[in-house]
Amino acid sequence: MERDSQLDMYEVVAARLKDAHAAVRALQVPEGVRKALSRKLLVITAAAKHDLPDAARRLDRFVRDLDEGRFPEGD
Repeated sequence: MERDSQLDMYEVVAARLKDAHAAVRALQVPEGVRKALSRKLLVITAAAKHDLPDAARRLDRFVRDLDEGRFPEGD
C-alpha cells in the first residue's frame, strides 16, 4: 500500500514539474531569468530522486513564486 502511494506522489510531482517547465518556457522574460528558473527546476527534479516530499514542497514554493511574479535575477 505504501509503495502505491509513493508511486502516486511521483506521478503527481512529475506532472507538476512538466507543467512548471512549460510555464517557464512560455514566460516573456530575459533569457538569463529563464535559465535561472530552469536551473531551479532541475534542482527540484534532482531532489525528487532522493527526497520526494521535500521536492514537492520546493515545487510548491517555486510555482507560488512564479504565479506571483517573483523571479530570480538573470546572469
